[in-house]
Amino acid sequence: MSTELRVRVVQDPSRGFTALPDELTHAPDITVALDVLSEDRIRARLYGPAVPSLYGTEHRVDLSARPADVRAASARLCRLWKELLVDHRPSATDGRPAPGTPERPYASLMDLRHRPADELYDILDELSLAGAELLFGTLLGGADPRVERFRTYLADALAATEGLRIRVDSELHIPWPMVCLRPGDAPNPEGAETPSALFPLFLGHRHQIEQTGGAYPWLTGRRESPAVPTVSLNHDTRIDRKGMTRATEVARLLAKDTHFVERTTRRELVRALADGELCEQLMYFWCHGRFVANGSQPAVLALKLTDETAFDAQTVRERRRGFGEGSLFQPFVLLNACHAGVPEGGGDLAFLGSALIHAGARGVLGPQIEMPQVFAAEYALEFLTRYLRGTDTAGAIAHAVARHFADELHNPLGFAYALHCGMDTRLERAVSPAAGNGQEAAV
Repeated sequence: MSTELRVRVVQDPSRGFTALPDELTHAPDITVALDVLSEDRIRARLYGPAVPSLYGTEHRVDLSARPADVRAASARLCRLWKELLVDHRPSATDGRPAPGTPERPYASLMDLRHRPADELYDILDELSLAGAELLFGTLLGGADPRVERFRTYLADALAATEGLRIRVDSELHIPWPMVCLRPGDAPNPEGAETPSALFPLFLGHRHQIEQTGGAYPWLTGRRESPAVPTVSLNHDTRIDRKGMTRATEVARLLAKDTHFVERTTRRELVRALADGELCEQLMYFWCHGRFVANGSQPAVLALKLTDETAFDAQTVRERRRGFGEGSLFQPFVLLNACHAGVPEGGGDLAFLGSALIHAGARGVLGPQIEMPQVFAAEYALEFLTRYLRGTDTAGAIAHAVARHFADELHNPLGFAYALHCGMDTRLERAVSPAAGNGQEAAV
């Protein structure tokens, strides 16, 4: 005779299957995965609807490149951007600075349309060749037929169209928006030697790109969207006092129609990070950063607010370690830190971003080079103005902003900002029940 057993459910073992993650389930057009298997071995995988399938499976190959060589080439590309572009000093024929010209025009001017076209073209030409060499000469270099086939599939997909959504899943950090196609891969029918002819070579101009490193913010629980978002400004007030009018405008923008939080010291920041009820939809950092030595390990990025007390990735880990996946901490972070210089041997620019992602952040956007403060403030104003509207995703906005500066002002520095996760993240606001037509509540 059968007996019905009494069952009491004490856990929810199917939670991961019954709770849908959110919009991040929308797959990217192309995914490039780089798995570092050892000190001298990288396995590359390529898949997505924008790539022809290979017998119904992904493209996969073991590369000839060593991880150390790829890291060195990436560091070199970042260094060239600073030396050739940001630190460029025009000189007259006698070797002295040209009269009436800023000492470092590409670090102090936003609108570069009035710079000599041949000068900017020569700079972009070198940067694009270095960016193409990193991808096709170093990472995907070699004569192995399997690597050649993989290289061709990827190049064809990147060059076939623009506006693709690309995810690079790898802990091997590469400044992807600054990476380039080869000169023959992008159309230039007139063979024009102008800056506009070179911009389409940069992946940051062509596509939306995010890099992940094993942390996916969609694995955390989905939160109810607030009617009025909470945003924070974490900044060094001394930078604002140096005539940075755009920085002041950014602060006013963040405080408009939001629950606005301002922090100026490390103490305020770490107290907030240690709070289990910390719930912000947007965190903006405007401060100085410095790569500091970390023993035998790669240098790490440390930031300082007004009190000049450094905090780094480990600071984030220590304060957020006790909070699980259900944490309310799920902001999008714009890490607009002005780097004070990269030490010999390079540094890991994604380290702090990774810590924030692991702590719950839905995405981190930040510069890959030492960014001039003038451009950094303008970039923040342009990006945040669009993001706070809540209509577009961070990936679409970053792509549009980079193209705006390049196409309208001939300024390529927008390509030096990179997304660490967050391509599909947007500032969501609660819908008013009275609206009934899908419109957002007025705030």
